[in-house]
Amino acid sequence: MSWSPCPDPVLGDARSCDAIETVIVPRAVDLGEMTVRRALPSLARQMVGPFIFFDQMGPAEFLTDQGIDVRPHPHVNLATVTYLLEGQILHRDSLGTEQAIEPGAVNWMQAGKGIVHSERTAPARRRSGQRLFGLQTWMALPAAVEESDPAFVHLGAEALPVITDGALSLRLVAGELHGHRAPLATASETLYADVTLAAGGRYQIEATHEERAIYIVEGALRVDGTHHEAGTLLIAARGAPIDVSAAREARFMLFGGEPMEGPRYIWWNFVSSRPERIAQAKEEWRRGRFETVPGDEVDFIPLPEDTTKPRRAVGGRAFD
Repeated sequence: MSWSPCPDPVLGDARSCDAIETVIVPRAVDLGEMTVRRALPSLARQMVGPFIFFDQMGPAEFLTDQGIDVRPHPHVNLATVTYLLEGQILHRDSLGTEQAIEPGAVNWMQAGKGIVHSERTAPARRRSGQRLFGLQTWMALPAAVEESDPAFVHLGAEALPVITDGALSLRLVAGELHGHRAPLATASETLYADVTLAAGGRYQIEATHEERAIYIVEGALRVDGTHHEAGTLLIAARGAPIDVSAAREARFMLFGGEPMEGPRYIWWNFVSSRPERIAQAKEEWRRGRFETVPGDEVDFIPLPEDTTKPRRAVGGRAFD
């Protein structure tokens, strides 16, 4: 997905307890065809582990002849992860990939030295209409592999480990948890899981990764004694276990991992450890030097007005 400006909310000073370091309530932005809630980056926190961008798409109801049309756009030095809860999106990229993603599956696109992709509603889904609900995240890449060859991996829902234990159901999208490892090979140590707790369920999240966060997708959670509704991002304190319970059924994403070895810069659709690399990518897109997307060669998203400089992430916080 392409970055478009999403204003940060005014943050309060309430914290759930010592186990939760930061609480972020993303501001919903209406993009016309659907509402997007951007949890990362924010003024309070820019990164959690390698995650530098976290968007909730929808839920949105598309009627007949409606759908999304994210035109071809570029990325460098990052990986995107698309994970759907409802509906379908058709991904195309400059490697020649054409892949529909559906709920429970994962699309991993490693941009490396540069890739272009589009995300649209497939013609059959456009004719029938659909409900769309999902998440898209970007992960920064370790400096050593930022300029790797671009790559795309699709894993169907049946390939991802599912852990069930009483009221708990957990689908492991990436990384290792409870003795299980997801088949997706990420560029750095990463945790990403889709967790459902039935009404009355409890779950303790151990401090198995240096940085962790919870994003509540549906329902509500009581986290270490404090109530939180859907659409809330909770950043965990390092080294602290987190006690989670659900008075009614709730679904949340658990994510994080090891932080990057140094700061990252982010501007539009570009992420890099080097601001000069972002400047180079801007010029390459402006001059049409990226590869095109087979089957989607004509349309594209133009470079935004170049009036801002890349934002820098230091220790997980955003600085200019």
